[in-house]
Amino acid sequence: MVGASEAARMERLESQVENGGGGAWEYLCLVRKLKARRSDKVLKHGLSILNDHRARSSLGAEEWTLYEQVAFAAMDCQQYDVAKDCIAVLSKQFPGSIRIGRIEGMLLESKGAWAEAEKVYARLLDDSPLNQMIHKRKVAMAKAQGDLSAAVKFLNKYLEIFMADHDAWRELAEIYVSLQMYKQAAFCYEELILSQPAVPPYHLAYAEVLYTIGGLENLQTAKKYYASTIALTGGKNTRALYGICLCSVAIGELTKGGRNKEEKEVSDLQTLAAEALQRDYKQRAPSKLPLLMSMLKNMKLNS
Repeated sequence: MVGASEAARMERLESQVENGGGGAWEYLCLVRKLKARRSDKVLKHGLSILNDHRARSSLGAEEWTLYEQVAFAAMDCQQYDVAKDCIAVLSKQFPGSIRIGRIEGMLLESKGAWAEAEKVYARLLDDSPLNQMIHKRKVAMAKAQGDLSAAVKFLNKYLEIFMADHDAWRELAEIYVSLQMYKQAAFCYEELILSQPAVPPYHLAYAEVLYTIGGLENLQTAKKYYASTIALTGGKNTRALYGICLCSVAIGELTKGGRNKEEKEVSDLQTLAAEALQRDYKQRAPSKLPLLMSMLKNMKLNS
């Protein structure tokens, strides 16, 4: 995440460069460091350096980094000839490079030449079967074409090799949710919780998937994970507080008001969640407190 001070510095540098005050290279470095999307500016000021032999030569080895940066910016701006020229320079400097091959594939992707890009990535994986970036490009390409089934296939294949990639597990879970494959999504979140048990969003997402699946056992487990989300966030997760209330109502309907021993032990949990929501709304959104009170009353969680 970009900090406020760094974002402000980037804005100042951008204004300075745009008004002819110099500092183009510093600006480009900062954009790259912050992974900011300033493609039009990068293309404009990057080309001004690359087209100036003296300025380009002063960069040393960083010259090739700039060629790569400008190539990506050119793709974003649909300046495909510029991107192609940058890639040609890089290919001449680094013949046979897997990295440059990946950029060539991305250029084909940006043009919508999916079949050609697939061939490039297949060739690169033959040469380097453990290259994570190439595997991820195949996933991204499938998603870009709207082929989520293929994306699932590629992600599962990727996770067979790189099982510790948390981002890949999370992305797979999100795709499963979008496909309404909730049991598979639940498995992904279980893997994430096992590997990173102190990350609240995983507990919350797992609880929501279980709530969506439904059934008494799933609802009881969802309630526990909503509670763990609240514990991990110091009681400040509004979504989890709502989850406790919704689970309590759903469980009550399924048990037709009956309470087993386990439910009696946590009978006050929904009341505590409702009280926490009221405090939160009083502090942050007092104008909407009547709506909350009405909803809680309808759910029989507030007198």
